[in-house]
Amino acid sequence: MSEAVIRHMEAAAIFSVIGLLVFGLAFFAMAKISPFSIRKEIEHDQNTALAILMGSVILGVAHIIASAISG
Repeated sequence: MSEAVIRHMEAAAIFSVIGLLVFGLAFFAMAKISPFSIRKEIEHDQNTALAILMGSVILGVAHIIASAISG
């Protein structure tokens, strides 16, 4: 493989790790901010609105990370 391909693969791996960390931090922040258990609300109480909200947050963070990667 050429040196450029290896550099791009390394950059992709680094951005993937950073992206996963940001996802984790976003979920952790949402869990700490909310006055109730997110997991209990979604799994046991079948709170669809909360599941949609959490999915939206995850998609929003993914969009921001993708924009940052692409420049």
